[in-house]
Amino acid sequence: MRILVTNDDGITSRGIQALTAAMARLGEVMVVAPDRQQSAVGHALTVASPLRAVSMELEHASIAYAVNGTPADCVKLGVSTLLPFRPDIVVSGINHGSNTSVNAIYSGTVSAATEGTLMGIPSMAVSLATFNSSADMSLAAEVAYDIASRLLDLSLPAGTLLNVNVPPIDRANYRGVKVTRQGHNAWKDGYDVRKDPQGHPYYWLTGEFVTLSEQEDGDDFAVQQGWTAVTPIHYELTNVAELNRLKGLFER
Repeated sequence: MRILVTNDDGITSRGIQALTAAMARLGEVMVVAPDRQQSAVGHALTVASPLRAVSMELEHASIAYAVNGTPADCVKLGVSTLLPFRPDIVVSGINHGSNTSVNAIYSGTVSAATEGTLMGIPSMAVSLATFNSSADMSLAAEVAYDIASRLLDLSLPAGTLLNVNVPPIDRANYRGVKVTRQGHNAWKDGYDVRKDPQGHPYYWLTGEFVTLSEQEDGDDFAVQQGWTAVTPIHYELTNVAELNRLKGLFER
């Protein structure tokens, strides 16, 4: 199996190192990842400035490139230009921090996997639900290996990827895998107003992740209960029910 590994925390992150080692057990690993932190950039693409890809040595990878762009850039550039052959699967992660619920919309990690799906490649994103930079990645890496080993056989429909969120707990308390839906929780945003040395104001995003509704089949709830949440998501944005209602109003 030929596996493209990417992320949004940057090519030197502990998460991508753990993921690369896990994926090497499945086949040949090729890494194309941002050269710096790119969290919460969503599905942004670089269109107004040149992209540069620097080849580097990375343990467990046959090819590795650090790109001065977004996670979606990395997948698009890697598959179309940098790699000598098309990957069989794309695995993005292991992200520091949960990508459940609304976080999946903002996530560069999930968007990299989405880009793989847009290119017709079976793809998945993996996140460890903690921002602790020294957190143990071994459980998340093992989960990533298990799910990635099944990814081709799952025969996911076109446009669908797997969003995998692993709880930050020890193995003794780990409960296994649960297939979930995307939760309905959200951020209550705010901005901390500060001043630079010249006295000019600047703004730093803050916020609190709040529970809007506790759904037992939601990804947030599953992770809180010690399960890995595996959520099939897709980029089809059409509200079909509203589409039909509006047809009745406009198409007369």
